[in-house]
Amino acid sequence: MKELEQQAFLLHSRPLRDNQVIAEFLTELNGKVSAIVYVSTSLKSNKKALLQPFTPLTIVLKGKGNLKTLNRVEVSSKSFLLSSDHLYSGFYLNELQVRLLGEHVPYESLYALYKECLLQLSEKYEIEPILRRFENTLLEELGLTIDFSYVSEQNEREFYYLPEQGFIPVMENLSQPRYNQAHLIAINNQDYSHLEVRKTHKVLMRQIINHLLGGKPLNSRQLFKKR
Repeated sequence: MKELEQQAFLLHSRPLRDNQVIAEFLTELNGKVSAIVYVSTSLKSNKKALLQPFTPLTIVLKGKGNLKTLNRVEVSSKSFLLSSDHLYSGFYLNELQVRLLGEHVPYESLYALYKECLLQLSEKYEIEPILRRFENTLLEELGLTIDFSYVSEQNEREFYYLPEQGFIPVMENLSQPRYNQAHLIAINNQDYSHLEVRKTHKVLMRQIINHLLGGKPLNSRQLFKKR
């Protein structure tokens, strides 16, 4: 069988045994893939050194099961150099994918967008638009489309978002964020010219992602809090 060579980024790795780690990759063709990596303490072995976040890789995986083996890896281009909050944002994107993506599910637009986001973060673009765009695309790839049509059809000024129902008017006190109708309509129209709209969008995405994570915290968010 001919080896399948493809582009990839390392999302996360963890030790398995003395000479093995499990690496999770975002691949161009197969989505998220986990693989065993055999590493050596020899100075001639640079496989472990190559497996760094935000570095474009060319990899070859082998094996028939869900857990593959990394057969070959090389750097395909320069790493994206991130620093400060832009670095933490990169870790956030990685952790979202590790926690939410299924294994071996091709995500047509996610790989290219992720690479574009890393470029923008490395060039110190404004962070919030990058994160919101990626979060929106990630939710779409997971089959979750936020329907704003109900909001624009109502006369109510405030709404709750319930994951199983969507938006509902504020008729009683719930332990959920309240969203301004005008802000939600602006988000639907991709009009982020006002700061309050951007804040609303951030709160909404955080609520939805927290629900998908089952309320379990993201480690990358703690980096922002500690800075």
